[in-house]
Amino acid sequence: MPGSSILRLAHAICGGLALATIASFFAASAAAEAAGGEALILTVKTAILWGLAVLVPALAATGISGSLLAGGKTMGLAGLKIRRTRRAAANGLLVLVPCAVLLQAKAAAGDFDIWFAVLQGAEFLAGALNMMLLGLNMRDGIRLSAMLRRESAWKRGRHPG
Repeated sequence: MPGSSILRLAHAICGGLALATIASFFAASAAAEAAGGEALILTVKTAILWGLAVLVPALAATGISGSLLAGGKTMGLAGLKIRRTRRAAANGLLVLVPCAVLLQAKAAAGDFDIWFAVLQGAEFLAGALNMMLLGLNMRDGIRLSAMLRRESAWKRGRHPG
């Protein structure tokens, strides 16, 4: 595919940005909860909502570029990455985004009740799951790139031996 090296680079950058953003949300939430200050928790929850403006496009670009790079393949590492991406997207849309909105609203209202804790726990679990899924995708993307480089070298007659 012409321009596939640029597409691979864009895919890697967007995927790395998405993973780093989720990790920063997770770390900031954990630190705010550990510090225990309501004002800090509100600040973090508000920043996470604003951060969705970075995360959602990064995830969308990663998914689109990954699908283009896979070229319709549903088997092997490419297929596995696509299935993981779909799970991460569903987890994000059905759990993480609603939790982010509700937690910020509860924090803004000073409503740090048991439901805030339940939502926070769900957000931590879902965030950890998405970090794991995206991390596995990153690992497999690196493997896939190495396999494609070796295959390309063989086709060009630059193989060891």
